[in-house]
Amino acid sequence: MENKTKTEFIVDRESNTLTIKRDFAAKRELVWDCYTKSEFLEKWFAPKPLTAKTKKMDFKAGGHWLYAMIEPNGTEHWGRTDFTEIKPIDYYKSLDGFCDENGNLNPDMPRAKWLVTFTDLNEKSNVETVVSYNSLKELETVIEMRMKDGLSSTLERLDELLESLAKQ
Repeated sequence: MENKTKTEFIVDRESNTLTIKRDFAAKRELVWDCYTKSEFLEKWFAPKPLTAKTKKMDFKAGGHWLYAMIEPNGTEHWGRTDFTEIKPIDYYKSLDGFCDENGNLNPDMPRAKWLVTFTDLNEKSNVETVVSYNSLKELETVIEMRMKDGLSSTLERLDELLESLAKQ
């Protein structure tokens, strides 16, 4: 029986954070590329059955990624990730929020700080993502939006992509 990786999802209501931990059966460099290059992100960064598309990607401190998650019926949900600090292959920090197709943030939706850390585990790697919200209300909003289910499905897609890349 194949050993499927699981996502650890920790809600901390005292610090208004979500911590997501997951091991991947791939080297850290490849996992880093899958998180930081739009050609890879478009293949996994949306929960099934949605797909992702990039309008703009500038992965550098001060740059941003403007993307949409698209439902099968064509409805688009836009997001913007502003990169604030990058230490290649180790971690990056960003601000993430919902926006319109031009990147204008939706002030009615939560904006979060992300710290994504990549750890080498020899032939595998671990990614730990800490998502910080400004308030408990914002944290509860994303929990109600089923962020856990969405992220779990999205990370399963990343597993599938890494498996297919390993066969190439």
